[in-house]
Amino acid sequence: MKILYPFCIFSLIAFTGCSPKSKTPETHKPEAGAAQKVITFADFKKIKGVENVQDVPFELFTKLDSVQFFVAPDKNAAHLKIAYNKFDNYYGFEEFDDFYAIHYSINNVISNSIEAFVLKSEFTSASELTLQGVDLYQIRSSMLKGAQDDKNKSFSRYGTITEVSEQEFKTASQNRTDEVLVKNPKVKLKGDDWIYTENNKETVILQHENVSTEDGRLSNEYIGRSPYLHSEVFRENSVETSDVYYSFYTVGASAEFQMFTGGYPQILPGKQWISYIVSNSETGSDFGVGKYVAQTNLQEDLLYVNFTNFKIADATKAFWAGETFYAEVYPLNSASSKGKKQKAAYLKITLKPDLF
Repeated sequence: MKILYPFCIFSLIAFTGCSPKSKTPETHKPEAGAAQKVITFADFKKIKGVENVQDVPFELFTKLDSVQFFVAPDKNAAHLKIAYNKFDNYYGFEEFDDFYAIHYSINNVISNSIEAFVLKSEFTSASELTLQGVDLYQIRSSMLKGAQDDKNKSFSRYGTITEVSEQEFKTASQNRTDEVLVKNPKVKLKGDDWIYTENNKETVILQHENVSTEDGRLSNEYIGRSPYLHSEVFRENSVETSDVYYSFYTVGASAEFQMFTGGYPQILPGKQWISYIVSNSETGSDFGVGKYVAQTNLQEDLLYVNFTNFKIADATKAFWAGETFYAEVYPLNSASSKGKKQKAAYLKITLKPDLF
């Protein structure tokens, strides 16, 4: 007890000395001038509003549930907290040290637009978007050997997809196993037609009639020759629509249309595969794989997947290295801004060995 007694006395004194403060709640009084009045959208500067997105220097995006609108680019300025709405647009027009100046349409009514200032810490510019934290496996729909699947929302059923470094992408491209399409000198543009010339005989390569539209005449651009398919490949599109096809023509006694892909083709002779990857006009990107059937000169659809969280940067740079597919992509909503390029990312897709 002689050893414990001094400690108990000290503890009692210390506890007694502190108890008055612990029983009284601490009140934080704001510093002079820190109190802010309650504001509404009416306190912000009214502006014309954005009618053409092409006029916007950069767009902003956030992952927060709520964001703050300031009336001036000053952290002590009056501000308003609003709930994030995925249908809202945050158009950036100017950049400060800690803020972006934005144009915002209240309830998406252009005629009811304001200028506000938002914290950089709460938003990311479209040019700065990355794939960090993005679910690459998320898909909207898919099709395996003709069987449509709108319920499965993950690519894991078909294989793996991962982000890789630019260096890994470049190194893998040196070992690509798909064909590189090279233009055939026998195919030349003559007037409005592409002409295949052999032994002084000219054959007109006509566009496939089934992809013509009511909106206007299709135009075609020669891409190159596939030695494996013995075909000339054209990019066919209309200035009136967004539909684009890559068509394959076998030139013999006539220029015969054989098949097409929905994007720039990657042809893998070792697997008899014809694949493509292209940005979807609605959301994300489309990835398709078909098998070439030599007996019929046609292709059999094997796989179609609509990825939802990235767009394709340049489909002509996509390639196969062995049985792994590589593509350069951009994060969804990514875009260049004045003086800043959007950040590219690189993906590799490996299909399950027994998938087909």
